[in-house]
Amino acid sequence: MTHLLHVNASARGEASRSLELATRFVDELRDADGGLTVDRLDVFDGSLPEFGTVAAGAKMAVFGGQEQTAEQQDAWRDARVVFDRFDAADTLVFNVPFWNAGVPYPLKQLIDVITQPGWSFAFDPETGYRGLLQGKRAFVVYTSGVYAEWLPPAFGADFTTNFFRDWLGFIGVAEVEEVHFAPTVVNSDVEGSRRVALAATLDAAQRFAEAERFAA
Repeated sequence: MTHLLHVNASARGEASRSLELATRFVDELRDADGGLTVDRLDVFDGSLPEFGTVAAGAKMAVFGGQEQTAEQQDAWRDARVVFDRFDAADTLVFNVPFWNAGVPYPLKQLIDVITQPGWSFAFDPETGYRGLLQGKRAFVVYTSGVYAEWLPPAFGADFTTNFFRDWLGFIGVAEVEEVHFAPTVVNSDVEGSRRVALAATLDAAQRFAEAERFAA
């Protein structure tokens, strides 16, 4: 049985292009695997814990091998609840719209909450970092309203894709498939681009389902 976590990083609800594609991916996997369980985490719903001064102190206490204060322990426990929810999944699905050339701020908040020493990564002073969440697979939908890789620099830049790819690799998620739907505004054939992105999404879902059947 596969457990899937869908991280929705769009604030646009059912109007979201990225959410539409990610949902189709999840639905295809659900149809292919009757035992699939799905958890959806909406980063804009206000449920993520703050990761500020107290939580940062808790993290540095872990790095330094020091005791956490009671307040730091509470913040660390709140972060751990989110991490455990993330770690429980063996398949990760993300829909990520471009916001000002980067990721939406609550998605970065999620990343900062769960990317902790001993949880998602290890560090050795001689060998460096090592991701601990190996064995998971990820599917990512990226959408942008104006930017597209073939457009000139005046139409924006992409710091989103490289950042997110690097983060997934950092925590140990090596098997990643991506679909890009861009641009969704400055485009003479938005529906045509949507159909291409949808076809790529369905193809990816089929590959995920086949890999799961083979593993079983």
